[in-house]
Amino acid sequence: MAIDAATVKKVASLARIREPEERLEPLARELNGILQWIEQLAEVNTDGVEPMTSAVEVSLPWREDVVTDGGDSAKVLANAPKADKGFFVVPKVVE
Repeated sequence: MAIDAATVKKVASLARIREPEERLEPLARELNGILQWIEQLAEVNTDGVEPMTSAVEVSLPWREDVVTDGGDSAKVLANAPKADKGFFVVPKVVE
């Protein structure tokens, strides 16, 4: 897939990025280089490679999943800007 200056101009317009005309052709060449690199990555054999979520293997600590009452409501509501009868008071959003 080759990108030309017209495509760069259209994408820049959609992204609300203003680019001068003299920058469109160099950007098209740069984007074509990036796409060629991505095509090279597609050629890499990844059979048998496990998916990764991180570059290093980390085991996360697990805790027991227990339902609680949330602790002391007075302590929780102490941080609230405004509270009434044990509940947070928030401004009305929907009319």
